[in-house]
Amino acid sequence: METFAEVVRSRRGDSHEGLRFEGRSWTWGEVVQEAAVRASLLRTFEAGPGRTQRHVGVLLQNLPDFVFWILAAAVTGDVLVGINSTRRGVELAADISHTDVDVLVTEPLYGEEVASLELPTVRRVLDVESAEYQDLLAAHAGAEVPASLPDPAATFLLLFSSGSTGTPKAVICSNGRLGRLTDALAERVSLHRDSVTYLCLPMFHGHAIMMNLADAAKVGATIVLVRKFSASRFIPDLRAHGVTYFNYVGRVLSYVVAQPEQPTDADNRLEVAFGSEAAPGESAEFRRRFGCEVREGYGSSEGGLRIVPEPDAPPNALGRPAPGMRAEIRDQDNRECPLAEFDENGLLLNAEEATGEIVAVGRGKTFEGYYRHPAAMAERLKFGGEDFWTGDLGYRDRDGYLYFAGRAADWLRVDGENFGTAPVERILGRCPAFAVAHCYGVPDPKTGDLLMASVILAEDAVFDPEDFDEFLAAQPDLGTKWRPTFVRIIDEAPVTGSGKIDKAPLRAQGWEDDRVWYAPSRTSPYRPLTAADRDALRAEFRAHGRENSLPAASRR
Repeated sequence: METFAEVVRSRRGDSHEGLRFEGRSWTWGEVVQEAAVRASLLRTFEAGPGRTQRHVGVLLQNLPDFVFWILAAAVTGDVLVGINSTRRGVELAADISHTDVDVLVTEPLYGEEVASLELPTVRRVLDVESAEYQDLLAAHAGAEVPASLPDPAATFLLLFSSGSTGTPKAVICSNGRLGRLTDALAERVSLHRDSVTYLCLPMFHGHAIMMNLADAAKVGATIVLVRKFSASRFIPDLRAHGVTYFNYVGRVLSYVVAQPEQPTDADNRLEVAFGSEAAPGESAEFRRRFGCEVREGYGSSEGGLRIVPEPDAPPNALGRPAPGMRAEIRDQDNRECPLAEFDENGLLLNAEEATGEIVAVGRGKTFEGYYRHPAAMAERLKFGGEDFWTGDLGYRDRDGYLYFAGRAADWLRVDGENFGTAPVERILGRCPAFAVAHCYGVPDPKTGDLLMASVILAEDAVFDPEDFDEFLAAQPDLGTKWRPTFVRIIDEAPVTGSGKIDKAPLRAQGWEDDRVWYAPSRTSPYRPLTAADRDALRAEFRAHGRENSLPAASRR
């Protein structure tokens, strides 16, 4: 289909169950009717100065109204802005104002926060739990879905990026792009008419819409909607609703497998879990416990590149570009990096030369951009804009398989050697004592970086420095500079609003924690970091004129 509006229209009159939420249920026909009511209401509002499209900001948990407003904006040809509900204060106000929100749809949970903000573009605030809102909807009862279809090129969604690589940016998705994607994406995750999807990711993020809601609408599957993800509720929900599919990002799988295992875990209808950024051990454990297929994929809200996993791919490979797409690994001078070379144990022999930014060749022409953010667009469209620079690091082998090496911010230089952190994280993830490991660079007092790992221990595990040293020594694919200088024990990793790991707070905290282990050299045993060690590190930074490079928490 040429537009997502056509996908919505195709569900008119459909008696199959479309949406289930907290004891209530709507057929797809009823879902579309609810969207038509809101579409009719939306057309009574005016667009901001100089615009023909109304911008509807939605600041809600995952409520049915969020679904209805997404579909309403689709059929009217207006713009739906997913507002990140984890943002607060001036940052939240900046997001709303930056995207020129005319109408803000919200709920009492955020009412006090919204009332405290200066929102110069907002002309109307709608509280979905208010009597006024219900009266407005009642006035449009029985409205028909608009007969005219929007221009496929018209902006439909403004979806803020996760913020894992800096300030969130509003990604543009047109009505046509989402409409054209739904066939391929539904096939990618094997959705069918009898699928029951579990929508637990926040709908202000593209993954929830593109990898669940839109695809379910395309095939007419049933969506089980929950306000927000809960690890303790996931397993009971899985069984109670007969869920066959769900999508995830970041730490979601690790939170689920951290729940106590039950003999009945495999007693479910789950067919496919699809997502990104789960550690290999977490994926394997989820697959074992719940007896379903776990598919890891690579993609982005920007739509620059999709990498498709393949069953026969080498260990740790993401896969190869989707049909019709081509990717290269390039350095910052736009030169293609050499292919990755491995030894018989899987050790990457030329990490520094082979690692570069993943670039989607020719996809710059299809990238729809960031809303009112030319500087961010320039980062994606370097060297003339023909190609799309993803901002992610990777390397490629001789068979064309791509490997993820971390975000651009995960590129570090240790003892003169450059590498990304993702391969190190995969290795540390094998350690029996660790549930998960997150690696990143902290400044070296002299020059470059030191490698730090923040780890969450496995259930009932303790960190034994001798055992960890033995583990590292036994890893044949551990690079010579990949031994962490610091190992920090944490209880929980910070995440962005969409559930992706946010390493910025970890970097800022540095080694200012009581549970940090320290190995000053590559041959030193690990020992607890002391107050005297911290003072010595600060003194060394001062001695080399690098005091401003200290992690934020260590500056005095």
